Amino acid sequence: MVQQRDPRGRTTVTRPTEPSSTIFLILRRMRAPLIVLIVIFAVSVLGLTLMPGQDDQGRPDRMGFFDAFYFMSYTATTIGYGEIPHAFTGAQRLWVIASIYLSVVGWAYAIGALLTLVRDRAFREALALRRFTRQVLRMREPFLLIVGYGQTGQLLGQALDSLGRRLVVLDNTPEHVDSLDLDAYYADVPGLVADGANPHMLGAAGLEHPQCEGVVALTNNDEVNLVVAMTAALVRPNLPVIARTVSPVIEHRMRAFGSPTVVNPFDRFGDHIRLALHQPSSFQLLSWLIKGEGATLPDKGRPPTSGRWVVCGYGRFGHKLVDDLLADGLQVTVVELGPPGAGDHDHDPARLEVIVGDASEPSVMARARLADAVGFVAGTHNDATNLSLVAAARKENPSLFIGARQNRPRNAPLFATMDVDWLLVPSEMAAREIYAQLSTPLTWRFLQEMPARGDDWAAATIATLGAHCGTKLDNLWKVTLTPREAPALMSWLNGGAAPLGDLMRCPHDRDERVAAVPLLLLRGDESTLGPTDDTSLAAGDQILFAGRRGARRDLLDTLTNHVVSEYVLRGRTVPAGWLWQQMTGRKPSNHG
Repeated sequence: MVQQRDPRGRTTVTRPTEPSSTIFLILRRMRAPLIVLIVIFAVSVLGLTLMPGQDDQGRPDRMGFFDAFYFMSYTATTIGYGEIPHAFTGAQRLWVIASIYLSVVGWAYAIGALLTLVRDRAFREALALRRFTRQVLRMREPFLLIVGYGQTGQLLGQALDSLGRRLVVLDNTPEHVDSLDLDAYYADVPGLVADGANPHMLGAAGLEHPQCEGVVALTNNDEVNLVVAMTAALVRPNLPVIARTVSPVIEHRMRAFGSPTVVNPFDRFGDHIRLALHQPSSFQLLSWLIKGEGATLPDKGRPPTSGRWVVCGYGRFGHKLVDDLLADGLQVTVVELGPPGAGDHDHDPARLEVIVGDASEPSVMARARLADAVGFVAGTHNDATNLSLVAAARKENPSLFIGARQNRPRNAPLFATMDVDWLLVPSEMAAREIYAQLSTPLTWRFLQEMPARGDDWAAATIATLGAHCGTKLDNLWKVTLTPREAPALMSWLNGGAAPLGDLMRCPHDRDERVAAVPLLLLRGDESTLGPTDDTSLAAGDQILFAGRRGARRDLLDTLTNHVVSEYVLRGRTVPAGWLWQQMTGRKPSNHG
């Protein structure tokens, strides 16, 4: 592999062609068997031409090279057409017997070497790489390159596939790549077992492919995710990159290369905690929308905003959680197996207490004084430990507000039976956040800006959604007011006042309202959350809607059908056919 710069100064990855490397591997491994077969064949042919023979009249005769080659070809391959051009003499038959046994030995050696080659790991990897590279090169649709197909990658891949997005996968675990053939994907997903930190493999996976529209680094190794972000920034500087990490240091290094979107599930969970403590309605709305279509409105949780919390587990997750709780003025007791690091004593000892010991031991938990605590979080990296800690804490104090960390999605039924108030599933949180950014960027922008509007505004938005759409989120979609997506609205938008409320009228009865709620209006770089009915629209605006599927179809009719838009926007009934329009003289205003 060689790195060079193109005329525009961009770093490119030059690599040898995969077919050539595969052929060279075959020739290198099969060199000795092929030489043995060629030598046996050549000696047999030469000896057959030298053996004395006779013709049909009994006169001495010798076989020519062509006849000898022809005879050995069908004899060595066990086809057998008989003795040519004349019956053999004893000397010739004796030589043929020796040649047959030699060819059998040669073929056995060659076939054994071929079987060994087929079972060779390097050969199988070369074939897989060749097949994978050809699949990627033949892709003619935009695709996302996902590096790391673990729990988060699988959740994200299945969600994006349901939207019709094409994917290419790199992962260093064979079981993860094999699952691509078992998962019910609508389109074939090329996958390769490879190290995502290898720029050569990223190039083979389509990093430089013109149809590659983004890279998502989701491995469980922060260093690998960092290398992926670095490589993408150097090879494709303008390519969108999303990378997951749980390390603030790695996050800082990633941001040194371009402007990747960094997803830290522990940070996001901490942000959710602070939002839930201060703005429970905002947290309820965020939890509802981030789950996507089909989600049911969650219950409004009310975590205690005063008192002492007990946190078991003081790793990266525990540190972030404790920092957020302390920042909100709460008292925290930490239970951890080992003593805290040198930098963990910076907090006020009156508000942070650290108990060293195994939290699963009753004597250690007794020192945590759960009876007078208000909140408890089981945040270790082991699900069985977290479940046992939750059960013990609830037995000690049934009124505790319980939080837990679920590390493996397969344990979801167990955590569901525990009825945990707060549940962190890092893989699901990262997948949902990335899905929100990739599927509907307006949704992500709404979630980012929504907390600034206050808790009362969020409560009013939830009430509006409930009144028009119910407690189940049927559909989230974006509408762009352009001639391509909204041809029936152009005359209305360019004619002066174009209030949003008129657009929300029902095509069947304009006195009724479609079952949809506008959540965000984006005009250029300026966004408006919860636009009202009197908000004036303009060409090029983007609107994020939440509503029922029928409402989406109704709005689509208004956007694209001139007859429908004429009735919805102006109250005029216009014939659908051109002939009737000419006869009645009633034509859509959009047509002039």
